[in-house]
Amino acid sequence: MKYTGMPLGMWILFERSFREHLSSVYGYDTEAAESITGKAKLKYQEIIRRLPEFEKKDRFKMNIVSCAMLSAFLLSLPQKPSVEKTTEYYRKSMMTEPMKWFCRKSGKKKFSKKDIQGMRDTAALRAADRNRYSWNMDFRPYEDESGYEARFSRCGICTLMRELGLFEYVPAMCSLDYTMSEAGGTSEFVREYTLASGGPYCDCGYKRKG
Repeated sequence: MKYTGMPLGMWILFERSFREHLSSVYGYDTEAAESITGKAKLKYQEIIRRLPEFEKKDRFKMNIVSCAMLSAFLLSLPQKPSVEKTTEYYRKSMMTEPMKWFCRKSGKKKFSKKDIQGMRDTAALRAADRNRYSWNMDFRPYEDESGYEARFSRCGICTLMRELGLFEYVPAMCSLDYTMSEAGGTSEFVREYTLASGGPYCDCGYKRKG
């Protein structure tokens, strides 16, 4: 994957937040946070360049780029953090004001005909059959029409973080699903299993609010 377009844009949008929360969450001083961020940028570029290009219709490119960014910072820390602290770090680093705006905008379109068709198209694409860093999912509308479930059998984040020796931190990324759904304002996120915890699949359920 080229370090242009989305990967570069993600770094520009989130670098400051990831750097500042090295201090507010992990407790590093300003000088240490600057040093860690410099190392993380190089590591991020290295990870991005090892990834294949995603298909144009693959909606999960942003997910793997976000994973690369968190992984780059984790690999640049002088001490290994806990999963709990990393969950807080990732949530606070990602939920910037522009990200909250994006979630609200996406929330307004949740359950629309376009949203439903997009989920069906993603399920049919089965991108992970050709790119191990992508996802395969099934689309399962709820029988009572209260929403739907995206059920994942393949997960690019699990693949990449396992290769980087960071598999234990996958739940830190998974937890953002709840935060983003809440920020969207129109759906309640529900989950029973995750692949990272040894489940048979990852279920991402979205139930209409109200």
